[in-house]
Amino acid sequence: MHDLTAGITGTPPRRWVWSAMTPADRQQRLVELAPWVDWLITHHHLHRKIPRCWYRDGHEPVLEILTGLYLGWVRTYCGDPARTGTFGELAWIKELHSVTPYLAAPTCEDGHQEPPPRKKPTGEALSDWLDDDPPRIAAAPSHPAEVEANRLAAADAAQAAKPGGWPA
Repeated sequence: MHDLTAGITGTPPRRWVWSAMTPADRQQRLVELAPWVDWLITHHHLHRKIPRCWYRDGHEPVLEILTGLYLGWVRTYCGDPARTGTFGELAWIKELHSVTPYLAAPTCEDGHQEPPPRKKPTGEALSDWLDDDPPRIAAAPSHPAEVEANRLAAADAAQAAKPGGWPA
């Protein structure tokens, strides 16, 4: 578990909106997410629940759920314990199990099979896929709620600029 939190410093990430990221940010975030997803699959025995190709085009709903789980995990396990509540960890685990049915991609499996040894997405499979400039990574940034996101960012900046604003 220590390896997963070792590189996390400062304020936990707020929100990831894949379509609003630059291609370089998408690639960097995907590479950041991949080892955690491997840990999640192994630690929570999700080999038959999450497709091995979760990062590829066509699995955007799975990617969104995994992103939400990751950011929630970071906030829960690496954030301010006072903000997660007494049962924050149990709440995260409960949420994991509530979304697990939505992680499946039945088109990627032909019936029951023992999972083969996993190639880590941070390795050759992910690199090969990224080298092909997949459309989801290469697309220009566009946020589905750009006006609201900009308004919230401006409000945060204004609050931080006030004396006694957001803590650093």
